[in-house]
Amino acid sequence: MMLARELRRNVSALMLMCVLFPASSGKTMKLLNVGFGNTVMVERVIAVVNTGSSPARKLKDIAKKDGKLIDVTEGRRTRSILVMDSSHVVLSSVQSDTITQRMQALYPEYHLAELEQRQPKEKV
Repeated sequence: MMLARELRRNVSALMLMCVLFPASSGKTMKLLNVGFGNTVMVERVIAVVNTGSSPARKLKDIAKKDGKLIDVTEGRRTRSILVMDSSHVVLSSVQSDTITQRMQALYPEYHLAELEQRQPKEKV
C-alpha cells in the first residue's frame, strides 16, 4: 500500500515536471522508453549511470531520502540510473548501453564518434 502511494506521488511529480518545464518552444518533445512503457523526456536527461559503483548507490540513497527517486523497474533488478535536470533520479531495469543507443537513435546528428572525428587533433 505504501509503495503504491509513493509510486503515485513520484508519477505525479514527473507529470508536474512535464507541465512546469515544457520542451523548448517550436520543437517536438522526444520521449525515451526506459522500460515497461515508461518514458522520460530526452531533453531532461543529464546522465545515464551504471549501477555497479558505490557513488551510484549513494546517488540512489540520497534521492530516496529527498523524495526524488522514481523507480520504474517494476520489481526487477536496477540496471541503470538516469539523472534528470530537476535532480530526480530514475531507476530503470534497461541496460545503460541500451538507453544510450535509444538516445542516439532519437538524435542521430549527435553521435560521439562523429564529434570526436570533427575535433582537430592536438600536436604533442
